[in-house]
Amino acid sequence: VQLVESGGGLVQPGRSLRLSCAASGFTFSRYVMRWYRQAPGKERELVAAIGSAGASTNYADSVKGRFTISRDNAKNTVYLQMNSLKPEDTAVYYCNARVPDDYWGQGTQVTVSS
Repeated sequence: VQLVESGGGLVQPGRSLRLSCAASGFTFSRYVMRWYRQAPGKERELVAAIGSAGASTNYADSVKGRFTISRDNAKNTVYLQMNSLKPEDTAVYYCNARVPDDYWGQGTQVTVSS
């Protein structure tokens, strides 16, 4: 199993970023995919999850209405569209697959600062 995140960077408050996670080594279309984040000095937290077909999604309260998780099963890729970014969204963002053990990508840094 391999998960490779991309799309992070430095962005001003109120702007947007889109993260991508390219997956390989398992049947992507059969599994729930998740995005987590970990800010300095804090525990890793679940940000969003999406069902195998993409029909069901769940979000942390802190990102509801601002973030959107989606997936393209033909490309084995899951996305996280992040709008109206806030400084408190600053963290390393990780892609997760539970197949059935937990697998993680290397993470991508998102920094929201003016």
